[in-house]
Amino acid sequence: MRYLLTSGGISNESIHAALVDLLGRPIAASRALCVPTGVYPFAGGAESAYRFISGSARHPLCELGWASLGVLELTALPSIAKVVWTAAVHEADALLVYGGDVVYLCRWMRASGLADLLPSLREMVYVGVSAGSMVTAPTFGETYDDPATPFVVEQGLGLVDFALLPHLDHEDHPESSTPNVARMAAELPVPTYAIDDETAIAVVDGTPEVVSEGRWQRFDPAGTG
Repeated sequence: MRYLLTSGGISNESIHAALVDLLGRPIAASRALCVPTGVYPFAGGAESAYRFISGSARHPLCELGWASLGVLELTALPSIAKVVWTAAVHEADALLVYGGDVVYLCRWMRASGLADLLPSLREMVYVGVSAGSMVTAPTFGETYDDPATPFVVEQGLGLVDFALLPHLDHEDHPESSTPNVARMAAELPVPTYAIDDETAIAVVDGTPEVVSEGRWQRFDPAGTG
């Protein structure tokens, strides 16, 4: 599997070109499945899911002109015959995983059975937005409003060997200021990329490459630099 891990979707020409390169064909000739599940725990999650699927969300992804676009709802998969939904996954060229609550998304990636299937999908391109990118890490960190647990570190899916912190210095994400991100990265045991919404990480054969028209920073675990 190849990966395009973004903060803000396909937000500029460089990231768009990287997606086409990973697909190995035009987007108009590629089939995609979108995963809205991660956004449901948020207030207005149902509306956000609709905007993502309909191509009217802030983060461009579903509206790119795919040859076909389907919805893979993770919470429904345990109640569906595995042979049915896995067939749809195997037919897709790209999996578009939206953001939201990364802990919730990770839980349903596992509970649905999709996490077990992903490593075998060698020809598919996994495209993540925000939490959809974060969940691929061996370990991820997420901020919450709860004063008792403002920063939570959890085990991710381990699909890549680094962590990602999105929305670097975004005005709508004060928790992702450069000083805050540096503190969060220091709590993670793996290399961590902090990226803004104009940056993505492309991963082929386990090797990450930064694609950016914006700002990003890499943090290595303590004792490795």
